[in-house]
Amino acid sequence: MRTVTFAMNISLDGYCDHTVFNPGESIHDYFTQTMDDVDLLFFGRVMYELMFPYWSDVAANQSGTADEIRFAEKLTSIDKVVVSKSLQSAGNNTRIIRGNPSGELLKLKQQPGKKISVDSVSLLPELMAAGLIDEFHLVVHPVIVGRGRRLLDQGSLDENLNLKLVDTLVFKSGAVALHYLKQ
Repeated sequence: MRTVTFAMNISLDGYCDHTVFNPGESIHDYFTQTMDDVDLLFFGRVMYELMFPYWSDVAANQSGTADEIRFAEKLTSIDKVVVSKSLQSAGNNTRIIRGNPSGELLKLKQQPGKKISVDSVSLLPELMAAGLIDEFHLVVHPVIVGRGRRLLDQGSLDENLNLKLVDTLVFKSGAVALHYLKQ
């Protein structure tokens, strides 16, 4: 069975609004490396629309810094699934599913292949409750923002999910990458 990972940048106070972070080269490289063993990205619509077409354009036009281009090329080359009832079309190597995210992810998890990376804050509670997330890559940035989307809303989980810390990495910026496995 394939491993399902979840990766996200968050603030010290638990917000994951990408506009408040300045990841820099080392953090882009970190997230690029986390995708080395991934052959499928599983997005919610909102995250998909935040990521694309922006990163597709960076890859196609070679319009970012070297680390941004490496990240964009890796991200755009991987097959994607987007969960959306309203999205009418998606980019290359992207398939839209209309419902039952847990059931669809379970089917994908049972197929042969590399890891699946989930990139959706809105789907996270449902996928965690279904026991589908096996590991977490959280990069905690040294900023308190007090606004935006929280990683998890209050009451979004019925029970605690215990994790085991397996790796940490401290960046020059003061951000810390935490890699956890589900126990």
